[in-house]
Amino acid sequence: MTRLSVNINKVATLRNARGGNNPDIIRVAMDCERFGAEGITVHPRPDERHITKQDVYDLKKTVTTEFNIEGYPDERYIEIIKDIRPAQATLVPDMPDQLTSNHGWDTVKYKDYLTDIVSELKNICRVSLFVDADERMVENAKLCGADRVELYTQSYAELYLKCKEEAVKPFILASRTAISCGLEVNAGHDLSLENLRYFHENIPELKEVSIGHALICDALYYGLEQTIRRYKDCLR
Repeated sequence: MTRLSVNINKVATLRNARGGNNPDIIRVAMDCERFGAEGITVHPRPDERHITKQDVYDLKKTVTTEFNIEGYPDERYIEIIKDIRPAQATLVPDMPDQLTSNHGWDTVKYKDYLTDIVSELKNICRVSLFVDADERMVENAKLCGADRVELYTQSYAELYLKCKEEAVKPFILASRTAISCGLEVNAGHDLSLENLRYFHENIPELKEVSIGHALICDALYYGLEQTIRRYKDCLR
């Protein structure tokens, strides 16, 4: 079974735009779980433009499914992981001023750095490395000690409308490489109701997809409960 982890960053963005606590991200997270999501994902960036450090600590008290904390593994992030002890830490190569994640780790160039970080965190939780659909990067993620890779799927989403067969091909190869190395496979970024089913059909070994922006946008039209049901239907 492929788990759906809902990234609630955009909910926090909406809240922060006005101040106060509307929408209440704790209630949204609980509702996502109640409606069938098997995980909650957050990415607490240093500027706290969406999820704040306090949000993460508050969510720890209420999340009952898998809690996935994404982030660049600086001192602040590592402190959060050690305090919260989530089900999964997903390490992303984002710089503090990035609008959103836009590339995976170069697991060859940063092998020593990542190996040290992964080794420090593996005693706390499962560790996933955010990588491009590149067989070499996947192979080296295993050498870094990671438990999983999260395949960065923006290129798939962009090419899907032109040629879905070509769009998914590198992800099939990357996934097979991961499995052969003993890694489990997650995926995320720009997956949507439009392209998720085909992706899952071609990569059935997926353990988890993390979806935020598209899911929250769809919820404006369908409502959160119906939207989560539709995404889960794509993963059946």
